[in-house]
Amino acid sequence: MNDCIFCKLVDGSIPSRKVYEDDKMLAFYDLEPQAPVHVLAIPKMHIGCVDEITEDNSEVIAHIFAKLPAIAASLGLENGYRVVTNCGREGCQSVMHLHFHLLGGTQLGGRMV
Repeated sequence: MNDCIFCKLVDGSIPSRKVYEDDKMLAFYDLEPQAPVHVLAIPKMHIGCVDEITEDNSEVIAHIFAKLPAIAASLGLENGYRVVTNCGREGCQSVMHLHFHLLGGTQLGGRMV
């Protein structure tokens, strides 16, 4: 997608502070962190949100979740962390490219909303 900022991060036309990258995903620091550690993990293929996960692309999502524990450990999140995704405007999704927020580095609040 030409106008997707995350696709531009994937293709390198916009720089990011990378935490992890492989052929299926990219993880980078969030520009507006909501916790001491706030990383976004995205699939390299454009998937709009959870509504667009299918049997054909779910392997990429499984790959991301398989990598998240090692990414969290590399960031020093030994005492726990939170993984969050938003879907659609009412779900407060700000970039319409599926992404997972990895948050930690402090005691997070007990409520999600």
